[in-house]
Amino acid sequence: MISRERLETILRTLPRLTIGLVGDLFLDRYLHLIPGGRELSIETGLETYQVEGVRNSPGALGTVMNNLAALGAGLLVPVTVIGDDGHGFDLLREVRKLPVDPAQIVCLPDRLTPTYTKPMRQHGDGAWHELNRLDIRTRAPLSAAATAEVCRRVEEVFRTSDGLIVLDQLVDEDCGVVNAAVRDTVERLARQQPDKLIYVDSRRFLGRFAAGVLKGNRSEVLAAGAVGNALRGVPGPANDADFTDHGTAQRPFPTDDEAVWQSLAALSRKTRCAAFCTLGERGILVARPDHEPTLVAGWPVTGPIDIVGAGDAATSGIVTALLAGATELEAAALGNLVASITIQQLGTTGTATPQQVRDRWQAIS
Repeated sequence: MISRERLETILRTLPRLTIGLVGDLFLDRYLHLIPGGRELSIETGLETYQVEGVRNSPGALGTVMNNLAALGAGLLVPVTVIGDDGHGFDLLREVRKLPVDPAQIVCLPDRLTPTYTKPMRQHGDGAWHELNRLDIRTRAPLSAAATAEVCRRVEEVFRTSDGLIVLDQLVDEDCGVVNAAVRDTVERLARQQPDKLIYVDSRRFLGRFAAGVLKGNRSEVLAAGAVGNALRGVPGPANDADFTDHGTAQRPFPTDDEAVWQSLAALSRKTRCAAFCTLGERGILVARPDHEPTLVAGWPVTGPIDIVGAGDAATSGIVTALLAGATELEAAALGNLVASITIQQLGTTGTATPQQVRDRWQAIS
């Protein structure tokens, strides 16, 4: 589905790209517990976690940024809102290690910096396992003034970037950066410049977007499409993991997956753009206006895997390929390729370098 020549063209194009992003930027804070170290609190009798190391990384929108940076993107310009607090300080310190212009990151004293705190315990086999996660964020809408400022910055970044990624991370309505007003702004910009790429990934509100290239996993696409809304009772697979790989086939779904096929096609018709659905190990389904949806099928990945962030890894491959002039099917193939690398990086949200992509392409070709 993607030739070596096309792959090299995409990788050579990456350093020249300026990519705008809008969405919720999180701090992923990993707490590495002392192996075998278990203590009980004298006061409560509960176990107290003994931390020997702290590792910080940009998460959510930052996961996409990490992947784009690892692939070699030239400049990333995120529009987001964080808190004016210690977690925000740590987050900005990590962001500045990437090829990122942080000028459009808004720091507000009345917001908490969204933070996922992840205690990590090493088991006897040497593998790290995540314990109960602690989530910090403001569970209230942005103020009208903050929303207006975000919309203004989205317009500015859109005009000065090669394309825009919209990542709608939260499931609480209008409590994140991508609220109704930001959606309206994105749709207006899409109408003004229909040939410029706007790529949208939303956990819960994919169906609210009327413009752009839409991407979701199986459950998200079912919830967003007209068919999915009518068939909410259709059971999905036990694992809706977002990891994918490379290959192709045409409509190979069993009968109960017709809802996915029809929902994705409906989304594509609505936006008049391509739409992508990650289907775990089966690959990525691609719908295009006036075309039958096509599955770019997955290659099996052996050994232990960690699927956290694999959908964002696929996004980085899809977006960079589209911006480099690849077809939608070639873009899905690159998304598969990148995600097949990241899921083999355990205990962290993985990334893929250009050389790793070349090596994986060679191994499966």
